[in-house]
Amino acid sequence: MLTTITFIELKTPFKFFALSKNALHIIRQLKTTNCLQYKNTGFWTKHYTMTLWGSEEDMKNFARSGAHLQAMKVSTSIAKEIKTHTYPTNKLPDWKEAKEILKNVKGIQY
Repeated sequence: MLTTITFIELKTPFKFFALSKNALHIIRQLKTTNCLQYKNTGFWTKHYTMTLWGSEEDMKNFARSGAHLQAMKVSTSIAKEIKTHTYPTNKLPDWKEAKEILKNVKGIQY
């Protein structure tokens, strides 16, 4: 199994509306996949997601299609920075651990 942790820092608080619109469509897409577990949290300009997958193929099929793919294409217009990290595990970490993991990940800055 694999866990993917993602962090997005918005350019401004007003980009939250665009993020929310994308997130709504992504969550709908996620519910049609083989994702085993999903969590999200965030406030103001900093937002996090975690997903647990049974296989790398399932994870990649989700990430490279549908609403998620469309959101990635427009991410430069809303994001100041994005970080993502995928690693093998049998369960999602708690938020404290997830944020600590992402501290050591080099992000993409726009």
